[in-house]
Formats: sequence, C-alpha cells, structure tokens
Amino acid sequence: MPRAGLCSCWGGQVLPLLLAYICYLLLGATIFQLLEKQAEAQSRDQFQLEKLRFLENYTCLDQQALEQFVQVILEARVKGVNPKGNSTNPSNWDFGSSFFFAGTVVTTIGYGNLAPSTEAGQVFCVFYALMGIPLNVVFLNHLGTGLRAHLTTLDRWEDHPRQSQLLQVLGLALFLTLGTLVILIFPPMFFSHVEGWSFREGFYFAFITLSTIGFGDYVVGTDPSKHYIAVYRSLAAIWILLGLAWLAVVLSLGSLLLHRCSRLWLLIRGLDLKDGADPDSDTRPQKIPISA
Repeated sequence: MPRAGLCSCWGGQVLPLLLAYICYLLLGATIFQLLEKQAEAQSRDQFQLEKLRFLENYTCLDQQALEQFVQVILEARVKGVNPKGNSTNPSNWDFGSSFFFAGTVVTTIGYGNLAPSTEAGQVFCVFYALMGIPLNVVFLNHLGTGLRAHLTTLDRWEDHPRQSQLLQVLGLALFLTLGTLVILIFPPMFFSHVEGWSFREGFYFAFITLSTIGFGDYVVGTDPSKHYIAVYRSLAAIWILLGLAWLAVVLSLGSLLLHRCSRLWLLIRGLDLKDGADPDSDTRPQKIPISA
C-alpha cells in the first residue's frame, strides 16, 4: 500500500511538475542561446582584433607578454580590484562596501564581483553565511507576515457592506502600487542617475538584485571615475533588505487581493442579478408537504 501511494503521488503530481520544470529550462536555454550566442561571438572577435591592434601599435611587446598582462588584469578583477583608474580608487573593503557585501552574503545575492581573498576572510564568510542566511530568512518571513497581518486584520470581511469592501480592496491596491513605486521604480531611477545607466539598465539591476539572482554585470558604487558619498553602498544594502521584505509582502498580499477582487466581483454580480429579477415573481420558498 505505501508503495502504491508513492507511485500514485509520483505519477499524479511530481511527474507532471518535473516535466514542466524540465521543459521550462529547455525553453529558457533555447531562447538565451538564440539571443546571446551571436553577440558573444562578436565580442570575442572584437576583443581579439583589439589585441592585434595593440600589438601592432606597440611592437616592443609580443603575444606572450600581452597574454600575461591580460591574466594579471583578470586576477585583479576576480579579487575585486577595478583595473580602471589608479591606486587612488576607493577601497572595496571600507565600512560601507563591507556592509553592502555582508548584505549580499546573507541575502544570497552574491554578485560575484567581490569576494574574500584571504584565508581568514573565506573561513569567516562560510560561518557568517551559515548563521546569516537562516537569520535573514526568519527576519523576512516575520516581517512579511507581520505586515500582512497588520493589513488584513479584518474579521468576517464578507459581512461588511459592499461599499466598505470596495474601499478596502482599493486601499490594498493603492498600498501595493505605492510600495511598488517606492521599491521598484524610484530606486532604479536614482541608480540610473548616479551610475549613468539608462532606466532599462537600472530596472534590470533592481530586478536581478531583489530576485537574488545577482549576476554581477551591474553593481552600484563600482565606477572609479565617479565620486560616491560614503553611505551610498550602505543605503543600497538597506534598500535590498527593504525590497526583499516588500517582495515577501507582495507575494502574500497579491493572492489575497486577487481573492478579494474575485469575491467582490461575484458579490456585485449577485446583487445586480437580484436587483434585475422580476419583482412580481414569487421568490418565497414553497412549502413542502409532510406526509402523514
């Protein structure tokens, strides 16, 4: 019997979900390949052409020396050192940047543009993440649950007047809209202005960050040619924490809003049908004769 139940669960629920999951991955792989492969080939060819031009202009260098120099640049980039500019570039490990890095660790964003290079730093990062990631999950869950409970403490919502229900739904929708503007619209505009990005790039950075994907192709506060305020990256870390908490609320309240809208729509339809019924028709329940 347990084996039969397991097979039934696998065939009825797990297998279709697994097939849908695999198909979704295959679809994404196909589309990404079509969109990005040609651009990658063009970038590779352009890079090789630039290296040849560099060797032609500086004949004192040979191919091997250039490759060694490129390797040095790559190693510096991996360690978080920006190859652009000079030694006066701001440190990646001042307090603001370290606070930003700590936030990316506990939220599992992990941009990949900066990582500990010392043995002690790597060991500490492991234990810090082991404690910080669960703490972050608990904090966001409690914050989202608390906000949701604060916004949905209306008992017997269906017993309220229709006008009151409509106002509650509109208020909830307004709250979600304003929160979306504050978290997902205004910050990308600000980042775009400071970093010199387009709004598309700023919104892309915000979504990739708050979804904890964290590619690392766009990161705030890393351009050595710009002079950032000292708390710029710390403010970005606080925005990340607030944004993740907001997403937890949205995922919770979004389903509630859809449910209440559907119930309100059905209620309005029911009242309209009742008002449009024939007033002369006898809608009283018929008595059912009781047999002796």
